[in-house]
Amino acid sequence: MEPRIRVSALLRRGDRILLCRHEKAGRDHWLLPGGGVDGGETLVRALQRELTEEVGIEDDLPLEGPIALVESISPHPSRPKHVVHIVFAGYLGERSLEAVTSTDAAVRGHRLFDRHELGEISLHPPIQRFLRRWEPGDPVVYLGAMWAP
Repeated sequence: MEPRIRVSALLRRGDRILLCRHEKAGRDHWLLPGGGVDGGETLVRALQRELTEEVGIEDDLPLEGPIALVESISPHPSRPKHVVHIVFAGYLGERSLEAVTSTDAAVRGHRLFDRHELGEISLHPPIQRFLRRWEPGDPVVYLGAMWAP
């Protein structure tokens, strides 16, 4: 099984974090905006493309990072999957989220979450503890191998 590389962005407005809602098997899952890296594509270019597709941010958003690396390895032999998540950070500024549109069919909506709300949602990968304590300028963190069913 070849690992898949996924880039994502921890986009902040104050103490709030933007997440994208995906629906899978009738359940909501929340993800940091981002997606897969295509062959020959840089990590930052892939992330900028994904931010345009998932949240309609077309300008080059200044990014910090990577700030975290996370591996997701499925424990299910019938559904083998290995994803390496590379997380960057950015600041949303005053962009209106009401104008956010997604051309990604998997995205069902967006929302800004306060850090204390993160424990109440299904987040993949399950990095709530990291998101609650991360501050700009913190060193890169390897969060290990995790899997959220």
